[in-house]
Amino acid sequence: MLKEWKLYDTVPESAAFARQLGITEMAAGILWHRGLTDIDSAERFLHPEKQPFHDPFLLKDMDKAVARIKQAIEGEERIMVYGDYDVDGMSATSLLVHNLKALGAKVSFHIPDRVKEGYGFNLPALQQIAAKGVTLLVSVDCGIASVDDVAAMKGKLDIIVTDHHLPGDTLPDALAVVNPHRADCAYPDKELCGAGVAFKLCQALWRELEDEDYAQDLELVALGTVADIVPLTGENRRIVKEGLAAMQDSAFAGVRALVRVAGIQDKAINAGHVGFQLAPRLNAAGRIGSGEKGVRLLLAENKEEAENLAMELDMLNSQRQAIEQEILKLAEDQLAGKDPANLPAIVVAGENWNPGVIGIVASRLVDRYYKPAIVLSIQEDGVCKGSCRSIEGLHMYEALKKCSSHIIQFGGHAQAAGLSVAQPELDAFREAFEQVAAATLSEDDYIPKVKVEFELAPEDITFELVDELALFEPYGMGNPKPLFGCRGIRAMGAAAIGSQKQHLRFQVGRTSAPINALYWNKSEYAGIVNAEAIDMVYSPAVNEWQGRRSLQCMVDTLGPADGEKVFPEREQLVEIYRFLYAIQQQEESIPYTAAELTLSFCQRGHHISLYTMSTGLRIFQELGLLRLDLEENRYYLPKATGRMELEHSPTYRRHR
Repeated sequence: MLKEWKLYDTVPESAAFARQLGITEMAAGILWHRGLTDIDSAERFLHPEKQPFHDPFLLKDMDKAVARIKQAIEGEERIMVYGDYDVDGMSATSLLVHNLKALGAKVSFHIPDRVKEGYGFNLPALQQIAAKGVTLLVSVDCGIASVDDVAAMKGKLDIIVTDHHLPGDTLPDALAVVNPHRADCAYPDKELCGAGVAFKLCQALWRELEDEDYAQDLELVALGTVADIVPLTGENRRIVKEGLAAMQDSAFAGVRALVRVAGIQDKAINAGHVGFQLAPRLNAAGRIGSGEKGVRLLLAENKEEAENLAMELDMLNSQRQAIEQEILKLAEDQLAGKDPANLPAIVVAGENWNPGVIGIVASRLVDRYYKPAIVLSIQEDGVCKGSCRSIEGLHMYEALKKCSSHIIQFGGHAQAAGLSVAQPELDAFREAFEQVAAATLSEDDYIPKVKVEFELAPEDITFELVDELALFEPYGMGNPKPLFGCRGIRAMGAAAIGSQKQHLRFQVGRTSAPINALYWNKSEYAGIVNAEAIDMVYSPAVNEWQGRRSLQCMVDTLGPADGEKVFPEREQLVEIYRFLYAIQQQEESIPYTAAELTLSFCQRGHHISLYTMSTGLRIFQELGLLRLDLEENRYYLPKATGRMELEHSPTYRRHR
């Protein structure tokens, strides 16, 4: 999928800024691109470990929460921590339970079942908890929207809500509501996740009960912070930086076991390892099993228990991946006859699709088609529960609001949301949502963008640059990995590598001192990279192998150089169509990718670039002259019905 470069503007102030900070102009420019334009904020960003944490009592109602918990500990009351089934909720639950036990509390925890109880408070569960003799319940990562449930338990169970989700118009009538997003809360850092808010509660408790400054257990807080994709700025930056370092030799047997089962025990753990290897294993418990297993793992007190639970979560994650692939295939089967290229948005639904996995499937569809995607599971009671993912340009929550007459309930934010739709309303909802997407998104919005810090030739990369960029870690939401671009380069020796030959490696830079470039899961472009001039977006890195260090480029995006961006006019489109027709006559379908078709076309004696071929294929798809069989991953030409009306293609119109 071609991406459009968004190159940052030149920063005239970078030279002076760099001198003041003692860094290079390039690093100063990257800080400026992130909105860090004064010395104090830049210093805090570059050295988060030096910055003290904010006073936890600046959070509204923190004093009330601490006073009631102190009373419960001293009175030997039973306390229940009520969490959520995602990584943030599990981490927050484990953190608070661990610290309450250390402070002498009688404490247990409850993680709701995703399917049976759903997200947030569940009144029957609250009633059962009270019936067991629990007198104080403390929520983490949930509860802010449970106004009715809290009201129903008034006088039966004391409740403290700690959460980070946006409050509604009315706050729950709890003993305390600790949430930095409260309109009347003056806490300076609003972007804490659920585990982050629980961490502040632990800080306040240790100060009040033991007169100690608490800054431990940050590996648990970092798990939730990275997994919940909150901005890695402010306190979150220090939490994650120190928490990642603590994961290497964690005091928690469960964290150590999780790191081992993911196979990263000998690596410097970064946010990517958490997001793509540790968090999915924990999340698997809440998606297809019980979220309680994740908490039990994180709280495990011996190696044997931790290893067994980590292995169990690893197996659950494998099951989750298999279920995800099965649902993704079924979703793409539904799209096979709808020509996704012409859809303003994607809405698919299937009977009893696992509700814990459909959000991942929606993300996969966005990655493949770069269109807003909604995946719904049709339940036995006739209610369709869905997960939504969006692209830049469409605020998902606002889009759903415009379709609310067809929705039972919904909630979320700009890029992701959840909803429930009655099955008889499903078709009407799909039509309404597609209309909203079509009216909101322009043709340009459907072109993915990549932000490029600077243009930098691979031969100009240095070890010093890579070391300096390490100051910007950890990367994540609000602090993306810096990417650099180079235009019109000629690569050398492109070849497929990996156990399944799925990755692409080639060389760039000076022929006398070439630098390796790696592009994960893109081996099909080897022939194209060898044949064409390319534009490359990448991040510089250092490869260490057998004691030797070498520079390399980790490729984010490849695209055609300007000289290869030849738009196919009518005559060339006719040539491409005849070429495709000849293949179909020989093989009944067209079993090639765009890259393979490009090389095959060139082998017949006529040069064409991948850009030209891909554009032609897209135009044909938009005109209904070419279909993609997603199940077989093959193109085919339906029977032609007349002359090509090129103006009916949005791609062709945009070019004209």
